[in-house]
Amino acid sequence: MRKKVNRREKEPIDFVITWVDGNDPKWQEEKDKTLIAQGLGVHIDGRKERYRDWDNLQYWFRGVEKYAPWVRKIHFVTWGHVPEWLNVDHPKLHIVKHEDFVPKEFLPTFNSHTIEWNFHRIEGLSEHFLYFNDDMFLLNKVKPTHFFKHGKPVDMLALQPVVANKDNEVMSYIYLNNAILLAKHFDKYENMKKQPGAYFHVGYPLKYYCYNVMEMAFPRFTGFYTVHGPSPLKKSTYETLWQAEPELLRKVCSHPFRHKEDVSQYVIREWQKLSGDFVNKNSYWLCKYFDVSDHNKKLIQTISRHRKKSICVNDSNHGIDFEKAKAEINAAFTEGFPERSAFECE
Repeated sequence: MRKKVNRREKEPIDFVITWVDGNDPKWQEEKDKTLIAQGLGVHIDGRKERYRDWDNLQYWFRGVEKYAPWVRKIHFVTWGHVPEWLNVDHPKLHIVKHEDFVPKEFLPTFNSHTIEWNFHRIEGLSEHFLYFNDDMFLLNKVKPTHFFKHGKPVDMLALQPVVANKDNEVMSYIYLNNAILLAKHFDKYENMKKQPGAYFHVGYPLKYYCYNVMEMAFPRFTGFYTVHGPSPLKKSTYETLWQAEPELLRKVCSHPFRHKEDVSQYVIREWQKLSGDFVNKNSYWLCKYFDVSDHNKKLIQTISRHRKKSICVNDSNHGIDFEKAKAEINAAFTEGFPERSAFECE
């Protein structure tokens, strides 16, 4: 007997990936000019590790071609440069420059939040899309239903207090800003009563289930845990938020670098959840998060042996031996993905 397929589950899903070549001298020149124009006292996040190139983007495309052939379109978002090896004529590839979709009043920008808050303006973008940072890779087969079901994002609603981070002070402010914005539009206790299953789902990891239970003691949101992996997003949610908070989002987008007064695109995911516009499931298992260090044995084994559906290889440690870590990790990617994809030139 043929299985009945929900029409909504046949709706197209696009991928959006952002990339920057931190070694491009023209990009560096524009970045330096913008930084000088802003003055040295601005509260920005200008860490070098946010821009350095790991030279492993080709493995992202190999993973997509092999494990997510169902993707309709890949929107490759870039300042203007593209890797020399990239096959820009691939029928599924759409090269998108910042100037193609970010309003001119917010350019030039080196703020990922400005770029992310304007994705809905990308020409031809589908209603349902997955957003990837360039440090997120597919290592195994994934299905559309891992990310969207019945027209809704598949995600996990997990509460977690915002904590101070001495190594990245700007992001601590931003996470708090996110919580404040969401609390403005959603009452915590009312939301819990309205959709208890969204908070107390038996499939959630025990740690986050317990966090949600403990959060019942506090009348207001203290923060949110957002899985740091491919983000299932809806274009219509962007439009809703721009209508709800136009002044705030224009202010965020006016910051050319990450700023402590920003709100991040995580708000979009949490808004979807708090609105009940999601399918609650343990999405934590889909992506394994790694902070690169000088000891990456587990990460390397995960890549070469395809142990997870996807991974995030986060470059947050400026004190590592970068060239050594880069060589080890890319050797694992080469072992795991030895064949070129059609997204690479001959």
